[in-house]
Amino acid sequence: MAQNPQAPQGPQGGHDPAGNTQMFRAFVDEGGTPQASAHGTPASSGPRIGLIIGVIAAIVIVASVAWLALG
Repeated sequence: MAQNPQAPQGPQGGHDPAGNTQMFRAFVDEGGTPQASAHGTPASSGPRIGLIIGVIAAIVIVASVAWLALG
């Protein structure tokens, strides 16, 4: 059977060569999600507003092209 080259081998079984496991565990233990800031303002909605603006812009452009083509 073939051995996994990334699996821990020998007496150093707990060694993480990339160091990512400890950072991931710290991230998970913190919660990993953005929370409201200390002064009471809610977390930013981020890409949701950009998506809404993009959809509205696309509808306006398609309506304008249709109006010019059919008018």
